[in-house]
Amino acid sequence: MTLTSNVYPTRALQEADAAHHLHPFSEHRTLNAEGSRVIVAAEGVWLTDSDGNRIMDGMAGLWCTQIGHGRQEVVEAVHRQMQELDYYNLFFKTTHPPAVALAERLARLTPAQFNHVFFVGSGSEANDTVFRMVRYYWDLMGKPEKKHIIGRWNGYHGSTLAGTSLGGMTGMHEQGDLPVPGVSHIAQPYWYGEGGDMSPDEFGLWAANQLAEEIDRIGEDKVAAFIAEPIQGAGGVIIPPDTYWPEVSRILKERDILFVADEVITGFGRTGEWFGSTFYGIEPDLMPIAKGLSSGYLPIGGVMVSDKVADVVINKGGEFYHGYTYSGHPACCAAALANLSIMENEKIVDRVRDDIGPYLQKKWIALGEHPLVGEARMVGLVGALELAPAKGDRKQKFANEGAVGTLARDTSFANGLVMRAVRDSLILSPPLVLSHEEADELVRIAEKTLDDTYATLKRDGKLG
Repeated sequence: MTLTSNVYPTRALQEADAAHHLHPFSEHRTLNAEGSRVIVAAEGVWLTDSDGNRIMDGMAGLWCTQIGHGRQEVVEAVHRQMQELDYYNLFFKTTHPPAVALAERLARLTPAQFNHVFFVGSGSEANDTVFRMVRYYWDLMGKPEKKHIIGRWNGYHGSTLAGTSLGGMTGMHEQGDLPVPGVSHIAQPYWYGEGGDMSPDEFGLWAANQLAEEIDRIGEDKVAAFIAEPIQGAGGVIIPPDTYWPEVSRILKERDILFVADEVITGFGRTGEWFGSTFYGIEPDLMPIAKGLSSGYLPIGGVMVSDKVADVVINKGGEFYHGYTYSGHPACCAAALANLSIMENEKIVDRVRDDIGPYLQKKWIALGEHPLVGEARMVGLVGALELAPAKGDRKQKFANEGAVGTLARDTSFANGLVMRAVRDSLILSPPLVLSHEEADELVRIAEKTLDDTYATLKRDGKLG
């Protein structure tokens, strides 16, 4: 049977799902025993499941639905494009109008050094492209020994072979004997969890200096690039101390090394600027993008390529043996163009910076006073709550790391708000069109979730 809506009972959908569907990032025995959550409809910042429950989408899908769900402008733009040109590829000296228009739009919206884009289907594919292009660039520059790429522990750059290697998720590395040769990792700028007795500013400088030490260890003549997210997303919304990015920028400018800013999560308004690079005043040479590019309505991504790199690839290179069947798919380009038009016309990025961002931040940071919260942090509309067994003691951790975070996440879902757990923290990344009233409801549910989780832990004797 075709399971496309809630016309079938929830249990039938769950049983068919368990019988045939392998989910991303899932432990299937537990999932199949519990039964998948079945989402059947969405509008604005709200989801509806197959039992008719209304749930606030506090993660914007998977960090991506900037304009919220159900925007008919996007649906209609895709429909028009599919009627005119359903699909054609960009290989073999070919292009099509939606790809041309989107490339032009991105050149206008991204920082000034970017005037070229290589289209892909996802953030993972974007970082595979980065891996290839960085090494190709140095070959063309007559420095083929510059192959090594430095990432950060707990960074996330996708789940393909190259993306997993560039990222620093050790659990992912264990499944496949990764990373591939030629990739290493340095400390993340995670002051709350790893800052010890240092102040945030001291720790920011220390973490940045780990990059200089790793470059020196490997040899500047062998290091091709450093890749990092402006704010680590899947790692737990790691917002670096103020001293971190200026020092990293200084280190990279003094050395002959490319800088890759992974904007798959922080791009397209999430920080209150169009890009996290702009928010932090950093100037990358390559910039992977995806997610908010189309607000998730259709899969599309890209790599913004700086003039410095593009000039070499175009003028010194021959054929770049890289690409994907769905690079610049016309319907996906149409979705992205419609999404970006909505964001520009409704001044959504300005609103995140000047209105809804500050409004939610004030209320979110106030949750840091809750007895279960060790730290509340937020930039733009992306934030985290660190859950702690003893208020004011960053060094004391819960036993069985991750169990409390999972409990709080499941409690939040049950209360009607999607948040995500990373270690023992709750993270939030709602659609950028969140209203003040919806922000109030979000904070109300988040506070109830903290109260419920705290009561359970207190009952079970798990608080310090």
